[in-house]
Amino acid sequence: MSIIDTEATLHEAHRDNHTHRDVNGGWLRPAVFGAMDGLVSNLALMTGVAGGAVSQQTIVITGLAGLAAGAFSMAAGEYTSVASQRELVQAELEVERGELRKHPADELEELAALYESRGVEPKLAREVARQLSHDPEQALEIHAREELGVDPDDLPSPVVAAVSSFGSFALGALLPVLPYLLGATALWPAVAVALGGLFACGALVARVTARSWWYSGLRQLVLGGTAAALTYGLGALFGAAL
Repeated sequence: MSIIDTEATLHEAHRDNHTHRDVNGGWLRPAVFGAMDGLVSNLALMTGVAGGAVSQQTIVITGLAGLAAGAFSMAAGEYTSVASQRELVQAELEVERGELRKHPADELEELAALYESRGVEPKLAREVARQLSHDPEQALEIHAREELGVDPDDLPSPVVAAVSSFGSFALGALLPVLPYLLGATALWPAVAVALGGLFACGALVARVTARSWWYSGLRQLVLGGTAAALTYGLGALFGAAL
């Protein structure tokens, strides 16, 4: 009895600990990278304008315009991209559905050959393919997964992609503008808040990657800070030339 209990305990421990992170990033990856994009682009834009020795009002208007333009651009681009990809997948699914209807025997052989290539014995591979091909929709789903690498029941939504991109970009782009909206009269509070946001975003990315949070945070802080410093220098150069 003790052996059975021990085995059961080990099985439960394996079951509870044998989990994997979402390697596709889930909602976290697009949200964090959208916010990071908004942060870096708007911070660089504002520092570039500030380098030209313009008024505080001009910097604020530039930041708000960059937020709106970038958020709408991201949303439109993401909607178009995801919608086009979805339409392409649906078109290919229709092609596959037609092949399954016109040439069921050939498609069955194709599926059996696929399982054979993965090490299944020929007789068993053919039997598995035969059983899975009884239901046309199930057969379509399997062929789509194996040949196209997509799940017909889990295609991305263009609207969700557009809204999430708009929101995350706008949130990130708002950070450099926020100190000015709260009464700041110098550039450094905006830079400080933005760099803090970049570090936080980089640290969150560590949940998607295998890097440590401090490494990811520092890396993003350095990259964003470098972009801001370079655009500030260019703004100062152009401002002096004009």
